[in-house]
Amino acid sequence: MRFRDRFGLRRHGGARRNTLDREATDADLDALVAFARSRRGVEFFVEPETFATDTTAVAVAHDGEWTRRRVGSPRVIARLAHELSLPVYDVHAVGYPPRMRAWNERNRAARVDPGKPGESVSSS
Repeated sequence: MRFRDRFGLRRHGGARRNTLDREATDADLDALVAFARSRRGVEFFVEPETFATDTTAVAVAHDGEWTRRRVGSPRVIARLAHELSLPVYDVHAVGYPPRMRAWNERNRAARVDPGKPGESVSSS
């Protein structure tokens, strides 16, 4: 069974669709699952939908490494987190973990593209 069917991506995606951003896909959920299974201490932080972006989730590992993906709605990531037995938090209620900022600082040089000074390579 695909994650879209399993976690209700279509059913819980909401009635309104953003026109400036693409919708969440199975590949987005697959990337979060792969990240969670390949790292330890992963927690999910839900970011609310905005005018320009669909609801997203940030997966943060024990060392602060992170990835952000579209999830469609908070219900979808809640079901995914439940299935993986991982915690999920509302980022507006708890904020981002300090280890995430520390990881960004430690890996700043790795995120800059040497071919184009000052431009960052996207992590999501």
